[in-house]
Amino acid sequence: QVQLVESGGGSAQPGGSLIISCAASRDIISDYHWGWFRQAPGKQREGVAAIGGDGDTGYGDSVKGRFTISRDNAKTTLYLQMNHLKPEDTAMYYCAAVQSGSRMTPIRALSIMERGFGIRGQGTQVTVSS
Repeated sequence: QVQLVESGGGSAQPGGSLIISCAASRDIISDYHWGWFRQAPGKQREGVAAIGGDGDTGYGDSVKGRFTISRDNAKTTLYLQMNHLKPEDTAMYYCAAVQSGSRMTPIRALSIMERGFGIRGQGTQVTVSS
């Protein structure tokens, strides 16, 4: 079973930046779409960003143009660069992985993550406030 461990959460002011990371127990990118979803207290899960084995990426509408997903060359660490942060970005951010298939895309993977399926880590808190 793949294990995912997030790190790098914390606090930032509105307009600021943070980067969070996810370490996988092995190279998973050939078998999984890999990404992030978030959940704020009292709110539903929201897909943030995902990346496939071919490098294709997909983003949730609320973070497009502000967040960037990437991975290292060893394909065992995933990153989420978050710029122009807003208070509404405050949430627990979870690293997640969904098994790839012939029809899987990053956007479909985000939808699956939003429904609570796939593998996920324990989460890292991001708080944006002045």
